[in-house]
Amino acid sequence: MFPSVMIVDDEPSIRQSLSGLLSDEGFEVITASNGYEALKIIDEEPPDLVLLDIWMPGIDGIETLKEIKKDNPFIQIIIITGHGTIETAVKATKLGAFDLIEKPLSIDRIIVAINNALNFRRLEEENRYLRKKTIEKNSINGNSPPIATLKKQIAVAAPTDEWILIRGENGTGKELVARTIHQFSPRSEQPLIDVNCAVISGETIEIELFGQEKGAAVPRKIGKFELANSGTLFLDEIGDMNLKTQAKILRALQEQKFQRVGGGRTLTVNVRVIASTNKDLEKEIEAGNFREDLYYRLNVIPIEVPPLRDRAEDIPVLVETFLNECANQHHSKRKKMTQGATDILCGYSWPGNVRELKNLIGRLTIMSEKEIIDAPDIPVPYNPGEGTRLIETELFSINHLEKARETFEKEFIRKKFLENHKDIDKTAAAIGVERSYIENKLEDG
Repeated sequence: MFPSVMIVDDEPSIRQSLSGLLSDEGFEVITASNGYEALKIIDEEPPDLVLLDIWMPGIDGIETLKEIKKDNPFIQIIIITGHGTIETAVKATKLGAFDLIEKPLSIDRIIVAINNALNFRRLEEENRYLRKKTIEKNSINGNSPPIATLKKQIAVAAPTDEWILIRGENGTGKELVARTIHQFSPRSEQPLIDVNCAVISGETIEIELFGQEKGAAVPRKIGKFELANSGTLFLDEIGDMNLKTQAKILRALQEQKFQRVGGGRTLTVNVRVIASTNKDLEKEIEAGNFREDLYYRLNVIPIEVPPLRDRAEDIPVLVETFLNECANQHHSKRKKMTQGATDILCGYSWPGNVRELKNLIGRLTIMSEKEIIDAPDIPVPYNPGEGTRLIETELFSINHLEKARETFEKEFIRKKFLENHKDIDKTAAAIGVERSYIENKLEDG
């Protein structure tokens, strides 16, 4: 399909000559003698590009440019004028014109400008497509009340430039929330730089955050703060950062200034900070493990990500999403899951949250040879019925009462431990034994 170019000029000779030349170059050409006519045609069938004269009777080129861009921001517009001034060029560019060409017109100059503008349009379309795919990839799936509340919080917080503290258990999708906030923020065209505070410690995290000046034995390293300039810095699991680094990062966050490790030059940045944690930071402050001033600096907008057990009605949607992802990832036929199998998953407590569910679906997709995953395919501990049958078989195969009692006790403790989200103290209180007793049984098991 050939690109379409509209020529808008009140001089018939220019419309006729340009039309012939551009048609010979393979363009589909439309003409209009004034702004009104051009706008009417664009409403019915928008072209890819407009060559627009400035001086015309009725509404001039600048007003026509405004009207076109108002409803069709992606149409590329090249201004042609016999009275070009710097003021006109600046005004047209601010209103969205791609280029300005002065009369008398050079066909070579026009062809180059048109090709550049159309290439720019294609690049914009690719960027919009990639951004759409990124948003889809980072979308938060589910319609449960807790997720509806989370989506509303994101919608309110994202367009602002305020700092955000995301809280939630491991595997709930805190990083996904951070990426969604960034995608819908004014900084979406700038980088999102993440720092995993849980795996970096001591001097390493300072180099990671602030960078390092070139020395006799070390190369220069650009830090995450510098890389995130004009964008978003995501401090993942901030609760695992040591106190010394907390003090340094607090100062850098407050002033948006820092020095590279081993350097003396002060660098200035403009970053939005999103932090996340799976810890109770209030308790960490009481225990002396987290700075209170840093907590209040980060916690401008708090967002809580619900655990999967509190949004079980979203599990069928998540299962379908992960089945699609697995099929795409492995270039294989998409598998299905029966309602019975899905119901079993909805009844599990999911201590590992969404990440655990995603891993299970991946395992079932790879390991199951059948195209349809059914209830008996769901393994223990996700399928308590299957587990009960296995335990019954094992118990009744034991000939000694003491050995059977010991086997049952281990399985009972393991099941209660999972029900209490692998919290030993909570499990001990629930079944009326000491913590050490459960620890010993789990170690033996």
